Amino acid sequence: MAIHFSTLTLSILIMLVSSATVILAAEDMSIISYNEKHHSIGSESTVQRTDDEVMALYESWLVEHKKVYNALGEKDKRFQIFKDNLRYIDEQNAMSGKSYKLGLTQFSDLTNEEYRKMYLGTKGDGARRLSNRQSDRYAPKVGDSLPDSVDWREKGVLVGVKNQGQCGSCWAFSAVASIEAVNKIVTGNSISLSEQELVDCDTSINSGCKGGLMDYAFKFVINNGGIDTEEDYPYTAKDGRCDQTRKNAKVVTIDGYEDVPANDEKALKKAVSGQPVSVAIEAGGKDFQHYKSGIFTGKCGEAVDHGVVAVGYGSENGKDYWIVRNSWGASWGEQGYLRMQRNIANPKGLCGIATIASYPVKTGQNPPKPAPSPPSPVKPPTQCDDYYQCPSGTTCCCVYEYYNYCFAWGCCPMEGATCCKDHHSCCPHDYPVCNTKAGTCSISNNNPLAVKAMAHILANPIYTTS
Repeated sequence: MAIHFSTLTLSILIMLVSSATVILAAEDMSIISYNEKHHSIGSESTVQRTDDEVMALYESWLVEHKKVYNALGEKDKRFQIFKDNLRYIDEQNAMSGKSYKLGLTQFSDLTNEEYRKMYLGTKGDGARRLSNRQSDRYAPKVGDSLPDSVDWREKGVLVGVKNQGQCGSCWAFSAVASIEAVNKIVTGNSISLSEQELVDCDTSINSGCKGGLMDYAFKFVINNGGIDTEEDYPYTAKDGRCDQTRKNAKVVTIDGYEDVPANDEKALKKAVSGQPVSVAIEAGGKDFQHYKSGIFTGKCGEAVDHGVVAVGYGSENGKDYWIVRNSWGASWGEQGYLRMQRNIANPKGLCGIATIASYPVKTGQNPPKPAPSPPSPVKPPTQCDDYYQCPSGTTCCCVYEYYNYCFAWGCCPMEGATCCKDHHSCCPHDYPVCNTKAGTCSISNNNPLAVKAMAHILANPIYTTS
């Protein structure tokens, strides 16, 4: 009995030690903790990670970001890109004198070219010149007295950070955030507004997920007489058909919009001291892709390609910065924000931030709150054949086929879905390519981004009466 007790005790001790080792290993997989422990601080040398460390970090990152890959060998391919990005992050973080840190983001399995193609979408200065409304409202004047620092987050005028997803709708998020802010300043009401309405309905010049410009979004809201709420017209991260009923639900209005004097950071500072301002920046660089924290001073040009919002400014350790709100979710950067160097030698500002800044103007209250938009009309069931039907909003898929005739039907729980050849699974209409072996769906052949396939439910028999 004593021997059995000793063996049990030893087993428990081994388990505890193993658990502690796993916990310590998991802690060490943090990109921040690794940088602190393994880099030679103050020098440009960096200790190489072991293959096991990199693979453990990759697997943890896959779980955190819910990543699945479709094509055969895609996971290994993405691992090589991840490893290259991680090596770059480590090298940059090891350099002395940098005021910002890089880290793992949701873009860490993408090449820089893929990242730029998928997530950036502001039209450049050529489009802006067609709608120039430059105002002297915030032009610098002798005797101006501005606060040393401003942070509109602390004033409660901003709703939570949103995520545009894989849709080039940054222009809509930038415009909506500025409208939400000025509405709160003027009326005292914080209302989350609909980016999807702009994506779907503001299409005369702007192009939904293919890009746009904030000035035209402001113009649309003015001409439409207002914009609906996010709750009533929710975001889908894809181009859709304009819902005319919700388009006419004019919850928040603006009276105009104006452009900040171009290429003048002092004018932009004065504007930001008055309200959050929509700005465009060049965000295609590798450092921007992997930005984690600190005052960004990385390499970038003036070919603006991403709409964001300047929501404040300040200084730290003698370095001036802008506070910029992004639309890639709260897990990116400093809880969805970044700080960018301010007052550089180039009058256009770092990454062109001072080139095409604009803001909405609001002077009065909103119209009476409209009634909630009516629900979409109830659609009849989808008839598969003379004997079976599926509920509305689903797609008929054959589950048993013989000599090109379907003897049994299933219902894919999505409208306009793609039925996979395994007669068991199906894919959403915006991820129409089936990979039955992997059980995933992708946007196109060989596309690295995928979602899990859905399973059918049984179709309902059609009961007839004689």
